[in-house]
Amino acid sequence: MKRASHWPRANRAHVRTLLCDIDGTITLDGRLPAAAYRALEQLHEAGLLVIPVTGRPAGWCDLIARFWPVAAVVGENGAFYFRYDHAARRMTRRYVRSDAERAQDRERLTAIGAEVLRAVPGARLAADQVYREADLAIDWCEDVPPLPPHEVQRIVDLLHGHGLTVKVSSIHVNAWFGRYDKLTMARRLLADEFGIDADAERERVAFVGDSPNDEPMFAFFPNSIAVANIAQFADSIEHKPAYVTRGAEGAGFAELARLLLASRRPQAAVSSPRRRGPSGA
Repeated sequence: MKRASHWPRANRAHVRTLLCDIDGTITLDGRLPAAAYRALEQLHEAGLLVIPVTGRPAGWCDLIARFWPVAAVVGENGAFYFRYDHAARRMTRRYVRSDAERAQDRERLTAIGAEVLRAVPGARLAADQVYREADLAIDWCEDVPPLPPHEVQRIVDLLHGHGLTVKVSSIHVNAWFGRYDKLTMARRLLADEFGIDADAERERVAFVGDSPNDEPMFAFFPNSIAVANIAQFADSIEHKPAYVTRGAEGAGFAELARLLLASRRPQAAVSSPRRRGPSGA
């Protein structure tokens, strides 16, 4: 991974869409710092499509789509996207699985979650589980003392044993029925709502994240960036991002925003030294 400061200006200037994780990427110590939120506003004001792609639940994503300076949001690791039209005052919601499938899934996931909590002392359901529509989130370090890696792996193995797709984020172990991920729904959103073919235009899209559940995005987009706290997962990520910021979490996101915004400002012209005439004037 190269330093984000080595990301060529011409490549940065070509970016028109920024996809971004939230937890550990925009947040700082579990909160949304003013500098990171201001960076979102500045990117939006500069005309970029800014789209959070997160593992957070539908209830949170409804608020994010309505109130944040973003074009849309992908939630629950690709289970859906929400886009709010402020002029029409209308929310568009698109899901991978049908209402009936999600209702059935939730019953099964409730039983599986209870099994995991019995098997792994110290794990809990994520506090935001009640707001989820499609996945199960097991808290391994957000509101509980951090579990050791072997216990996190035990959770992963138990969930895999039920045929679930499983991803580890910086705070949760997420699991769901189906073979979608952040990338599949991000591509669908770009095509359906903005007419962007991610395969043909991937050089015009950048992604920034911080953990293993971002790996499909790191692998697909050449303009992929991680904030510095990716270091804790470096050994468990096969497809690493191209660049990494110096700053961690929200500070790293603000750093990335400055780089993108700087690439949109005209470079100062370098004037040639004036030639002195014969009189020395």
